Amino acid sequence: MNRPPPPFRPRKSLGQHFLSDPRLLARIAAALEAEPGDTVLEIGPGPGGLTAELARLPVKLVAIERDPSLIPALRARVPTAVIVEGDALALDWHRLVGPGPFRIVGNIPYRITTPLIERALLPPRPARIVFLVQKEVALRVAAAPGTAAFGALSVGVQAVAAVERLFTVPAGAFHPPPRVDSAVLRLTPLQSPLVADHEVARFRRLVVGLFGFRRKQLIRGLRQLTGADPEEAARILERAGLAASARPETLAPEAFVRLLRALGPA
Repeated sequence: MNRPPPPFRPRKSLGQHFLSDPRLLARIAAALEAEPGDTVLEIGPGPGGLTAELARLPVKLVAIERDPSLIPALRARVPTAVIVEGDALALDWHRLVGPGPFRIVGNIPYRITTPLIERALLPPRPARIVFLVQKEVALRVAAAPGTAAFGALSVGVQAVAAVERLFTVPAGAFHPPPRVDSAVLRLTPLQSPLVADHEVARFRRLVVGLFGFRRKQLIRGLRQLTGADPEEAARILERAGLAASARPETLAPEAFVRLLRALGPA
């Protein structure tokens, strides 16, 4: 199970940067804090370094790999895992993991990081998500209101999950090395999310829309986004307990939720 994989050539078109340091891989697997009986879904196992570490856990292991050239060696290296060939953004993750508690992990391609994070947080949510991502993305997800990195991604994730930036992985640890460092990001979905499942799509549209006017006064951004006249926009902000002069980049996720509710039903 732990024999090294055969030689491989990472494919630039798929954004492949493989991590093989056993100490780092073990730390990533441990960050899942998986429990016996869990199902673990790995996104992008590549040559199987992390997959082999995950296979040591008392869990059912399912992995989605898009590159068909890697799958035979991956199945040979980790025969206990269910290896699924396909695009992680196109497959039904919940059908693959089945009923019961599950967790998600992966060294995910930089170019599709945000869609994968958003997909992982769709209900029914996993018990935990651990992604190895570009360091800048980890900073954005964990950012506090009023900081330069704070944005729509920060709000969207923090409204439904607790965020931890665990440790940095230098570019030199990968083959081939990317141009930037990476970081391990751990997301633990909240028992009581700030937004209900049926509100998530509308909440995302509101947040993304307002961050299009991140440095404008909130009343101006709200008017442009909703078409409300000045008086109605002022009444909405008053119901939400928000100052007309506030700027989206300074608002905590809870404030965006109050604004969503003040807008009333769609």
